[in-house]
Amino acid sequence: MRYVSVNLLLLVSAIVFSNIGCAQKKQSKSAIKSKAIDQKVYPFSDQENAGGWVLNEEVSDEFDGDTIDTTKWFVEGQNGDYYIWKGRAPSQFAPHNVIVEGGKLKLRTQWEPNFNFAKENYADGANTDVYGMHEGKPLPVTTAGIVSKKRFLNGYMEVKSKAGNAAITAAFWAIGYEQELDVYEQMGNPKIDGTILSNTVRTAIHDWSPPAIRPTKAFGNDELVNYKTADSFHVYGVEWGADFLKVFRDGKLTYEAHQKELGTDWVLNNPMEVWLDSEIFKWLGVPHKEELPVDFEVEYMRVWQKPSDNLLARDRAFYGFEGPILFENNPRPLTMVPEDSTPNDYQKFWSIDSTSAKYLKIVEGDYASGVNSLAFSGYGKNEKLEADKVQAITPEGALKLAAGAFKISMKVWLDEGRIADKIHVQLNNPKLTVVFADLTKLARRQWVTVEALFTRNQPSELNDGMLIEIKKEDLPETKAAKLFIDDIQITKI
Repeated sequence: MRYVSVNLLLLVSAIVFSNIGCAQKKQSKSAIKSKAIDQKVYPFSDQENAGGWVLNEEVSDEFDGDTIDTTKWFVEGQNGDYYIWKGRAPSQFAPHNVIVEGGKLKLRTQWEPNFNFAKENYADGANTDVYGMHEGKPLPVTTAGIVSKKRFLNGYMEVKSKAGNAAITAAFWAIGYEQELDVYEQMGNPKIDGTILSNTVRTAIHDWSPPAIRPTKAFGNDELVNYKTADSFHVYGVEWGADFLKVFRDGKLTYEAHQKELGTDWVLNNPMEVWLDSEIFKWLGVPHKEELPVDFEVEYMRVWQKPSDNLLARDRAFYGFEGPILFENNPRPLTMVPEDSTPNDYQKFWSIDSTSAKYLKIVEGDYASGVNSLAFSGYGKNEKLEADKVQAITPEGALKLAAGAFKISMKVWLDEGRIADKIHVQLNNPKLTVVFADLTKLARRQWVTVEALFTRNQPSELNDGMLIEIKKEDLPETKAAKLFIDDIQITKI
């Protein structure tokens, strides 16, 4: 669909309320250090920083000191807590295998017959092994895994690492809502020739949208390199854009994928958390007692992103109707898997009441970006809107704006026929309404950007949010055409 930009008139009303004071956060030593890194270290494939990258300090780590930074990382098994799983049986994650020393993260795999393995199995496809057991015999192997506590949307993630020299994986990957990106899976010394060799760097992208039935792989690439991944350190990275993925090794582009070829198989549309871990892939053999312990070593893990003037950029996926908005000040539920669409204190979704749901729905396949949009389905001959208005509402706290002057925009796609003349957008606290009017004058069957200006004299209250509304009074009496809404943005003027 073609893209057209159109300025519209708006109607704005505002309610004044009291200021909220903001306490300035003190910089930690690690933050100061990270900022110093930001001034001199950039992606290995872009040493001159032509891309304008800025280090995301919340996710990046140089692994200095003598212990893992638990403000940034969740350690699998620490204090008895496991996130999503305990590891791929027969091995099990153990927190004491997460080691920071000599400027490196070391994720250790070792033989531990005295470890208290969980008395359960992990059902992963055909794998129903019990932890600590393999083919009816003890295999007391412990491994390690860490997960970033923050997620991010789009950017450049990179590690310098070396796999452990055993039949154990080294994995640098990320998951988010309905998606998984395996930047690499490596196997230091497999016992069986198969899908991953000692010189394979496997990149795979998985679609976890329900029903999440294996195989979930959407696309990816296997690269054979001229070295064993356990022999030396190398730099591995990916640039993850809104509609493309580029994979790099030692600064060289090795694979890329684009949504224009993949369509709705492009699943990387929501924020992701970073994982670093080791697992047994029993179909490639199991590690022997004599070759353990071994370490999957990582010198650093860095994430860069590009600045944006969109004040909703952090939640761009939510305001593009791709997935939930994240409330990362609340703990992530330990059982929350990528395919989980259950609202909780950590992730929340657009709310559409039962009457509105007859006409409003988040749909896949009609989109300006990502794969989803908000659709107003319209209605046919001898039909009419069965309510005075239909609404899609964000959760409370979804909007955080300072006082000032702003521009709000959205992309709309209008079908041919009698169309709604207006779309109302309400900011909830302080209350303010923006009306995108004269939709009937816009081009049809193509994405059009509509925008308007507004001013808020006070910042958002804690429960501020947004409401999108289509009113009966703005619709034809019968046979209303469908329309789609996508990519809501707010910028400061």
